[in-house]
Amino acid sequence: MERVVKFLKDAGTYYLATVDGDQPRVRPFGTAHVFEGKLYIQTGKVKDVSKQIHANPKVEICAFMNGEWLRVAGELVEDDRNEARQSMLDAYPSLQGMYKADDGNTEVFYLKNATATFSSFTKAPEVVKF
Repeated sequence: MERVVKFLKDAGTYYLATVDGDQPRVRPFGTAHVFEGKLYIQTGKVKDVSKQIHANPKVEICAFMNGEWLRVAGELVEDDRNEARQSMLDAYPSLQGMYKADDGNTEVFYLKNATATFSSFTKAPEVVKF
C-alpha cells in the first residue's frame, strides 16, 4: 500500500470514478492519506460524489505520472470519527480553510478490498492488494 500512496501523492491529482444511477462520474481528487494503516480520501457530505459513494461504495481511482499509470479498484467505507477527519486535515492544511473535523460536512473514507494495478507500455502490470 505504501507504493500506492506514494504514487498518488507524487502524482498530485488522481481521478475518482463513481456511479450515479447508470452513469459513470469521474472527477479530480488530491487527498491520499494513511491513518491507522488504511488509505483514506476526503470529501464533503454536500457534494454529489458523497451521495454517489453512499449509494454505491465501489469506486476506482486512476492516476498517471512519468509514463506509468495506477488504477485502484475497491470499496470506500466512511469513518465517522473526528480523529480520522482531523488526521486528514492535519495532513492537508490547505483544506482547513474549507473544512473542519466537526463541521458536519467533512467526511473521510478508507479503501477496503482494494486492488491496485501499476501499468505502463514498457513492463508487465504489477498488482497489489490491500
